[in-house]
Amino acid sequence: MAGDIVPIELGLTDGNAYTLWAPRWREDDEEWEAFLGLGEHLYGFEDVAHLVGYIRSTDEEHDLVDHPAWPTVVELQGDELVPDKRHTYDLIGVPELAAEDPTPENIADLEDSLEIVRILGEVCELNKITKFFNGNPILGAVTAGTRNFVGRDGQDLWVRIGRLIAKNWDDVIDSLDDLVTTPKVDKAAVAAAEAELAAAASAEDEDEPDEDDIDLVDDEDDADGTAASLVDDEDEDTEAGELLDGDIDELGFWDGVGIDPIQITTSGGEYLSLRCYVKDKPVFLGRRSTIYVFPSVRAITRFLADDEVHDLTKVSTFDDVKAAATDGSLEFEVYEDNVYVLTGLAEDIADGPRRIDGDQLDLAVELLLDAGEYAGEDSVGEALASTTPLGWFIDYATNPDPKRLAPSPPFDNESEAFRALVHDFEDRLEHKG
Repeated sequence: MAGDIVPIELGLTDGNAYTLWAPRWREDDEEWEAFLGLGEHLYGFEDVAHLVGYIRSTDEEHDLVDHPAWPTVVELQGDELVPDKRHTYDLIGVPELAAEDPTPENIADLEDSLEIVRILGEVCELNKITKFFNGNPILGAVTAGTRNFVGRDGQDLWVRIGRLIAKNWDDVIDSLDDLVTTPKVDKAAVAAAEAELAAAASAEDEDEPDEDDIDLVDDEDDADGTAASLVDDEDEDTEAGELLDGDIDELGFWDGVGIDPIQITTSGGEYLSLRCYVKDKPVFLGRRSTIYVFPSVRAITRFLADDEVHDLTKVSTFDDVKAAATDGSLEFEVYEDNVYVLTGLAEDIADGPRRIDGDQLDLAVELLLDAGEYAGEDSVGEALASTTPLGWFIDYATNPDPKRLAPSPPFDNESEAFRALVHDFEDRLEHKG
């Protein structure tokens, strides 16, 4: 399986260094990962123009020259080699970031920075960096998101990580500074790249719409499209997939209780369930990591009216749901962003990112991540991380950008990895009714 070659930006002592990273790919039954460089040197350039100039003019040997996607990289336009925000790492600012509050944004940024440094240390055999990560497993807590940093114990954990980084980060940066070198670049190639980048930037500015040309949509105009599907409980035999139209203005119960009906399509059929978020953590209608799903409105209503024990009974507003289910007034509305179709996605992934429904894939990933977090399974998040081939594929498919280098086929491994995640998810479902 051929992976991608991704432009990245590293914030180091002497300024930003632009280079290329090839996330893990498989070739000849072996896995590889590499950066633009040679041997003990990582090639870093002061700006994108010098990076582009080097790529186009060099005939020297380097660690990416045999990568399956290298011939494609050489033919890219200059603006396609500008790192996006997800691959811009302010490594100098990591101690300051770790000293701030553990907000979801700060945790995500810290996780990304630590991960790229860990990979650099591993690929480039930087002993100080590998020892830093191997000797401090506490750093792995950052990969679990906000849940490890809730409450007093969570705050203490965040402070300990911050102190650990403050103590050791200078050595980490020194190792990276020593690693980076800048090879000579043909001046004519740089000048040509500068002109090309300037022309692309000018064209992009012209394409930006003027604020006076933007039509604002009133909330009233949007209301008709808010709900993608509606289940009317007056017909008790309505199947989960038979969603009826209704007047959204007459509804609001579920928004009031803070719990969402969800519809899931799996290989076994279409089902209804419930989910909410408590302190940003997903909680499903289920128990002990198992999610309860129902084939019809009648089945889920009967279950909610009974004195069943499940995790949503701990939610303060669930009594309102139970009361409505008991007196027959409970109606179900399933909004578009709570409709999850898992069938066919693995096959679509095998066909490549340009032919897949990015919105459907994005929703499926949301459901898989929520279910994994609900079950306390870190493996789901790890499998979908942007540093994995599947994660990078999903990132490209759900955030399309013509300036980014598309993943390279075949996608059999990504397809099988996603299929395994869906299989594990389906194993967590318990069919009721």
